Amino acid sequence: MEILLKANNNEPYRELLERISQRYVEGQAQAVRSVNVAIIETNWQIGKYIVEYEQKGNPKAKYGSKLLETLSRDLTLIHGRGFSRPNLNNMRMFYLQFPICQTLSDKLSWSHYCE
Repeated sequence: MEILLKANNNEPYRELLERISQRYVEGQAQAVRSVNVAIIETNWQIGKYIVEYEQKGNPKAKYGSKLLETLSRDLTLIHGRGFSRPNLNNMRMFYLQFPICQTLSDKLSWSHYCE
């Protein structure tokens, strides 16, 4: 898509404009990737904390507690959005599905893993 700019036929200026624009777009993409990696690692760690708490050193968890409901309520009060019961369950399942965080691709977003 060609954006109409103020008329400036100065080639060195146009090259400067292009270099700055390209670096800006690259920086935005890099920031998105960095945030995505941080979100994935954070959600994986939260899932790990939940599983470890549920299992208390046992190979299997005892279900029937209202842990996720309670955590959801309390974390939402403390931090706001992002801690619904389904989302906490996704974090828990994420850890169980990928028990080694280093194997996760930085190419996928949190929503990809949830699907």
